[in-house]
Amino acid sequence: MTLFALLLVSGLLLYIVRVLEKAHGALAHAKGIPHQPLPAFFYPVAISLVMIAAWWSTLDQPESSSDKETTGTAMLEEKKDSLWHAPDTADWQQLSNVEQLRYGRDLIANTSHYLGPKGTVAAITNGMNCQNCHLEAGTKPFGNNYSAVYSTYPKFRERSGAIESIPKRVNDCLERSLNGKAIDTSSTEMQAIVAYIRWLGTGVEPQVKPKGSGLQELAFLDRAADPAKGALAYSAKCQSCHGSEGKGVLNAAASGYTYPPLWGDHSYNSGAGHFRLSRFAGYIHANMPLGATHNNPQLSEEEAWDLAAFINSQPRPKKDLRKDWPNPAGKPIDHPFGPYSDGFSEEQHKYGPFGPIKKARSTQQAAKGKTLASR
Repeated sequence: MTLFALLLVSGLLLYIVRVLEKAHGALAHAKGIPHQPLPAFFYPVAISLVMIAAWWSTLDQPESSSDKETTGTAMLEEKKDSLWHAPDTADWQQLSNVEQLRYGRDLIANTSHYLGPKGTVAAITNGMNCQNCHLEAGTKPFGNNYSAVYSTYPKFRERSGAIESIPKRVNDCLERSLNGKAIDTSSTEMQAIVAYIRWLGTGVEPQVKPKGSGLQELAFLDRAADPAKGALAYSAKCQSCHGSEGKGVLNAAASGYTYPPLWGDHSYNSGAGHFRLSRFAGYIHANMPLGATHNNPQLSEEEAWDLAAFINSQPRPKKDLRKDWPNPAGKPIDHPFGPYSDGFSEEQHKYGPFGPIKKARSTQQAAKGKTLASR
């Protein structure tokens, strides 16, 4: 009961008592019966007690277990619906491994300085930085951020057919997106990167992927993505930064890229995540050109699909993928290399339309489920 309601009800009860007391006095007087009125201090005392009760009702009372459960559930749902934002680096000063975190973040932001062709630690990558794909050092919502990495790893991945750790996943990026070599998982560099990724997952519950994690998922087109249309969009929206030949722009020291190459010898190879059209189209739509965000895109979804098709139709380094996807049925719809278990061509798996593939796979899964149920 609210304070106002309690005062209102209490005042009404006092009024009723007063009326009854007067009525009793009048009746006693009419019958000649002696009447003893309420003592003078009754009303001040009663009002004081009412005020104390009202004050007491405003104090916080312990929640019941059901109240706590309801509140906790509501807070969890609200947290799930809230867009993820990276924790504040200002909090690092309170941590014992602040220097390790700084180094880990710098390795993501300036990978080429340490591991590029002129790397101060090792010369093992193509000159791109991790944050060319994982924007703003892995912190941008829908910018391929790291928010869900620590909460979901180790985990089984169909691509390797094995349970993978965070260091394994980091090395995958070095070998594929940066077309380089793996680093020792016990090295100072790997430990710093893992510590930084762990810190970015602060507050994320186990097995939870926060809203805004990873990449934006776009609806499939009802046609194949068109490299020719993508070439027109590239000329209009992309080549001012990445160049007409997709070579990117080197920084002043020529030790890395201000704008990364999108194809050619120094770009990501054919085993990178961006070589899958759905992944790359989602990345483009939410983040490109420079200044775009997931809620303020500068390209239509169709343009993003066509741009991804154009860029991924250009020459780039090849990776030996013979050990990838040991179970062909586990390949994503847009994995561009066979063999497949669904009968569709490599061309359609690369450019689409993807709807028929998805429908055929759903039919296969339903049939398989019925077969298993009948055994």
